[in-house]
Amino acid sequence: MGHKRRRPKHLSRKLLKIREALGLTQADLTDQLGVGIRVSEISKYENDQREPSLQVLLAYARLANIPLEQIVDDKVDLRI
Repeated sequence: MGHKRRRPKHLSRKLLKIREALGLTQADLTDQLGVGIRVSEISKYENDQREPSLQVLLAYARLANIPLEQIVDDKVDLRI
């Protein structure tokens, strides 16, 4: 029936780069994203142990003021 969605290879690296570019700790980022996630989840995203939901990815994009495509598309470089 459905197709399994391919996981972006560079997602974890891009999420870490966004947080570092914004100068935020993982705890600060959870507050800034405003989507009710815990610091442990940020760590899992950045260490490629878990993939964030679309809601979380949209929050990252809005916080960094970049198009969501830059985060999720491996063919597009992150410009932050």
